[in-house]
This record gives sequence, structure tokens and C-alpha cells, in this order.
Amino acid sequence: MVGIRDLSSLPGPKDSSSNDNEYLKNTIVMVRNGVRNTSPSRQKVIKTKPRGFDEETVATFSKIIHPDVQMEDSIWGLLPEDLLNEVLARVPPFLLFRLRSVCKRWNSVLYDSSFLKFHSQVPSHGPCLLTFWKNAQTHQCSVFSLPLKTWYKIPFGFLPDWAFWLVGSSGGLVCFSGFDGLSFKTLVCNPLTQAWRVLPSMHYNQQRQLVMVVNRTDRSFKVIAASDIYGDKTLPTEVYDSKLDRWSLHQIMPAVNLCSSKMAFCDSRLYLETLSPLGLMMYKVDTGQWEHIPAKFPRSLLDGYLVAGAQKRLFLVGRIGLYSTLQSMRIWELDHAKTVWVEISKMPPKYFRALLRLSAERFECFGQDNLICFTSWNQGKGLLYDVDRKVWSWIAGCALQLCNSQVCFYEPRFDTSIN
Repeated sequence: MVGIRDLSSLPGPKDSSSNDNEYLKNTIVMVRNGVRNTSPSRQKVIKTKPRGFDEETVATFSKIIHPDVQMEDSIWGLLPEDLLNEVLARVPPFLLFRLRSVCKRWNSVLYDSSFLKFHSQVPSHGPCLLTFWKNAQTHQCSVFSLPLKTWYKIPFGFLPDWAFWLVGSSGGLVCFSGFDGLSFKTLVCNPLTQAWRVLPSMHYNQQRQLVMVVNRTDRSFKVIAASDIYGDKTLPTEVYDSKLDRWSLHQIMPAVNLCSSKMAFCDSRLYLETLSPLGLMMYKVDTGQWEHIPAKFPRSLLDGYLVAGAQKRLFLVGRIGLYSTLQSMRIWELDHAKTVWVEISKMPPKYFRALLRLSAERFECFGQDNLICFTSWNQGKGLLYDVDRKVWSWIAGCALQLCNSQVCFYEPRFDTSIN
């Protein structure tokens, strides 16, 4: 079982895991030797494996490093501010909480504009899974870092005690919707900075299908409200723009019968499955118009999930087969030119049987950057598929956190604002 690190406190070195200590040791050594980026001439790669799975990248350095060498406070205590911020910006966000306990200067780094500038320019920490549930009237949240293979508990006591559920995550922000006891509310927060706010009420303020997307270029976000979750087809589509701080009304979705409540946002377009008309409904954010795509579903499809991939790729994931002994999990990709689904992968039987032991067992499926995650409600297991590498792998330590939880991919970032 993989342990959970609690980010509500600032533990000292004795409270950290061996993986955390090793990363922090290497970070300090990099500062000591004045190394910002290790050039190919200084690093000899022995074995390279995918980032974020059970495998690791192993490397040796041409120069022998002695981690027990004492650092001179008179020298390293005067490290230039810009160099310090650049080094700290490359530390995984969850480990920064431990570094804040080093000194007052590092404790305030998360609010430093120079640090946030460097942080916004470095590559993403890597894919994470965010799980959300309510236990004993308290909101609980844990994040599993795939690169670090560690669970981190994020305190969610800063949110109001409402009955809300997870909508999704994008660019470091997390969106929730629910009721405050009087009316329907939509809430957006940054779990790392604990900044949050309630969005203005929609024109037709009732429970809707929502999706949030962050634009990091202009530091804004949008929330799109499609049809009513209970089937009211007379509601117009509404879009919230954080730059305007208001909802705008758009075309009513012309679909008669939705196939699933799951939506996928890909290349500035929102996709939903429909039975009438058969195929997909696509909403273009820039024009505010809906369009029908007559892409027929694969035969014997029992349940399907639309999953957004990278570079305009749209996937359909679902089970096929009339009988439990013949069922299998398949993945299709939409050929936009021919408007047909093309099968690209099939889940190996050993993974399918371990993930879904019963033919009627429920599962969830979601994706990010050509990674597709499968979770089983009853088994509490997490299975990850890399579309590009065609690799299946179990996610370690998921049994406790994924069972009966709401789950989504999450990108931890300090620089994403809720305004």
C-alpha cells in the first residue's frame, strides 16, 4: 500500500519518504554545483522508461557527487533571487510544501511573482489523479502523482460545507457544482493555493451538464453548461467567461435524445453522444453553434465514454459483447474526415477480468494528453493506458482512494488564478 502525504502540515525531513528525500537531495546538489539543465555531454542515460508509471528513468553522472559535503551558509545563503526561484520552480509542486519549512524566505515563495513567473514557464509536473469524496460530513481530497508514485492528501476544509460534486479539472483549477441549500451553485478553486470563488448564477439556474476549460495563454477559464441533467431540452447553452465574469446565452442543443451524460472537450469543441439524431453533437465555442456529426457507434456497444486526447484526437471507450463471457473493452478514435470510428486498441483479457469481475459492474473512464484512465467503482482499481506507446499499467495504491470516489486527471499548478 502506498502511503499518503498530508499537505495540511509542513513536515520536517524525518517525516518524508525516501523518494522525497532523494529528490530534494538531488535538487540541493544541483544548486551546489550550479547546474540548471544537465547537458547530454554530462549525462549518460542507461535506461529510459515512460514517465509516470511503475518504471523509472535511471541515469549516472560523469562527475561523482558527494551528498555529504557540507554547504557553506555564507555562500549558499546569498543565492541570487532569480536563480533560487528558477530552481524551486522545477521542484514538483507537492514537494514544495516541505521546502517551505526551510526558512521564512522559502515559506513565502509561493506568493512571489518572480517564482510564479518561472513556475508558469516550466513543463508540467506530469499527470496526477485527483479523488474527491465526503466522509463524516467533511470533504476529502487526495492526489496521486504518477511521476512520484505517491498519494498526497490535500486539505479541503477551505470549501463551504455544501452538497456538491466534482465537475472536472483543467490547467490547475478544479470545478464543482451543487446546492448550498437554496439554489444551484458552481464553484471553482485552486487546491494548492486554496483560492476559491462561487460563479454568478446562470440565466437558467438549475442542475446542468458542465465542463470547464482553462486558457493559460490569457490566464482565463470558461465553463460551458449544456443540457439539463434531467432531460429538459428547452434550455439554451450557457457559457461563463472569467474575463467578463458573466454567463452568456447561446443556441439550444438540437439533439432529441442524449446517449450519455459524459462530455469531452477537444480542440475548442465540446462533444456529446446522442441517439437521436444518431452520432455526436459538437458545440463550437468560438461561434456558439451546435453541429451534428453522423458518426455511427460500433456494433454491440454496451456503454461508451468520450475521451479527449491531445492534438485534436477524440476517443470512444466502451464495452462490446452481448454475453458476459464474450465482453471486451475497446478503444476507437474518430476519423474526422470520414466521420467514422476506427478501432485502435483492445484491453487485454487479464486486465479486463481484473478491472470488471461482473458483467454489469460499473466503471469510469477519463483521459488527458492521450492517457486514458479506467477505474472500477467496486474493485477500487485504477488502470492506465498510454495511447501513444500502447502500454497498459496498474496504478499503485489505488484501492482505498478510488473506491466510491469521484476521480479526474489533475495538473497541479500554483500560477493558475481563479479570477
